[in-house]
Amino acid sequence: MLTTADILKKVKELEIKSKKITTHLFTGEYHSAFKGKGMSFREVREYSAGDDVRFIDWNVSARFSNTFTKLFEEERELTLMLLIDTSTSNLFGTVSKRKKDLITEMAAVLAFSAVTNNDKVGVIFFSNKIEKYIPPKKGRHHALFIVRELLTIEPRTKGTNLDEAIRYFNNTTRQKSIAFLLSDFLDTGYDNDLKVIGKKHDVIGLKVYDRMDMQLPDAGLLQLEDAETGQVKWVDSGSAMVRHNYQQYFFKRTEETKSYFRKAGADLLHIRTDEDYVKILQQFFLKRK
Repeated sequence: MLTTADILKKVKELEIKSKKITTHLFTGEYHSAFKGKGMSFREVREYSAGDDVRFIDWNVSARFSNTFTKLFEEERELTLMLLIDTSTSNLFGTVSKRKKDLITEMAAVLAFSAVTNNDKVGVIFFSNKIEKYIPPKKGRHHALFIVRELLTIEPRTKGTNLDEAIRYFNNTTRQKSIAFLLSDFLDTGYDNDLKVIGKKHDVIGLKVYDRMDMQLPDAGLLQLEDAETGQVKWVDSGSAMVRHNYQQYFFKRTEETKSYFRKAGADLLHIRTDEDYVKILQQFFLKRK
């Protein structure tokens, strides 16, 4: 159990790490990857050669007997929502870090990226029910509060219900937002509601997985326990056929998730616990410019 001192230390470590990543790697990338709400009028100035004639202000031009054009600027303020899977399957990890640790780090980096760009950020924590909702706000103190919750939240139930989380997000978020779903996506049947939010919001899935989620080691007879149901099963990992079937099941579920996101017009990134998530996110941001 983490003490208050441990939590404060971890919050500070995550803030320093996130700010370093945000400052040195995401400068401009986050800002340009996501568009604002549109353009708002700023001022008029005298028309110059090369200006778009569609923006000439004929009323002002007639009044001053000269040609004036309207200037616009992008309405930058965005709302970033993090939908974070807290189910017990995310406590799994065999190399580098647990899935939960990877989700926590990525969520912290995204939260600080948002507040650095003066955007709002909010969170929906979910298992097979909504665990906690943090309404979107701006500012460093709000980001630090989110990080504390990331580190300390304990789910009341073990399962995963992505449909519940997506519907809750749709019902609580009226304006267009950027929604990051951070999960291992060990759930099905959320495709219809994903399509609904995909039409209104900018949706990005971050699927985290461990190497052993995909591939069993050749280690003889293994006792495996489902972290969410508690079901225990003996598996002969020494059998090439068993290892092959295990891997094929992972690929099948992965393709299903890809299909859900593709049909919803949403993006999906796959990030393994021993991979450099910063590089993957940065490449994604650059691609969207």
